[in-house]
Amino acid sequence: MNYQKKYEEYRIFAEEVLRSALEDMHCHTEILQESIGYSLTAGGKRIRPVLFFAMLEAFGMDYRKERAIPVAIECIHTYSLIHDDLPAMDDDDFRRGKPSNHKVFGEAHAILAGDGLLSYAFELLIKESFRGKQYLTAAQTLAVAAGVHGMVAGQSADLLYSGRPLGEVGEAELLLIRSHKTAELLAAPLVMAANLAGRWETEARDFGMALGHLFQTTDDILDEIGDAAKVGKTLGKDRAEGKLTCVGLYGLDGAKRLADRYAASCNEVLDRLSGQNIETEFLRLLVEGVRNRKQ
Repeated sequence: MNYQKKYEEYRIFAEEVLRSALEDMHCHTEILQESIGYSLTAGGKRIRPVLFFAMLEAFGMDYRKERAIPVAIECIHTYSLIHDDLPAMDDDDFRRGKPSNHKVFGEAHAILAGDGLLSYAFELLIKESFRGKQYLTAAQTLAVAAGVHGMVAGQSADLLYSGRPLGEVGEAELLLIRSHKTAELLAAPLVMAANLAGRWETEARDFGMALGHLFQTTDDILDEIGDAAKVGKTLGKDRAEGKLTCVGLYGLDGAKRLADRYAASCNEVLDRLSGQNIETEFLRLLVEGVRNRKQ
């Protein structure tokens, strides 16, 4: 398999459905339309819709028949980035190599853009739910991953524990942040694909949570030794602001060893799926790509 070619196939389709959704959104003010479009079409790896498409294909399903769910997933992710960059949150001036939304449109319209994307995601998912119970289940999966049991809880914990000395906070708090802020929303597209397939939800979640932890661990590593031009955001901020990170808790070498363990956990789950005649080659190559990523 040509991994890069396949990833690009998925990514291009994700961009196509996002552009189409943006054209259909018809916001009533020009600034809201521009603000939403600015962040929603800012590019990036599109790893969440890619994971959704890849898992659907692994389960023998035609990913091109699913246009609304990947848009909803990316709307949730984009809203979280817009809000995460706000001065009251992580206070970052750059995202994906461009000025953050609030630096271009102001804080108020950045908040509204995020609110709009969050609402639009569930507008799409509710419409999809009329296609069958499996789509309602998938909508619930994303709602849980994005809300008070998932990403929102993780962001709250991240803010709560920032700036506290090691010893007062440690491994348990780090796991709480990473499980909810990152891993839940990375696992959701995989579980949603399993929801549509009607089976393998446990394996999809186990793989997604391990992958989410791997992704965040490599993110911590890149924050220390990455290239800002490639990563596309301000580096070194986590350490400067006293954020609880893998590197801060375990050191750089310890974080690298932890990343290796998470990658191994991902592949163990893929072994279980392979044993059920599920094609896992692309997902294995993706794990390798996340472990060795430079951006």
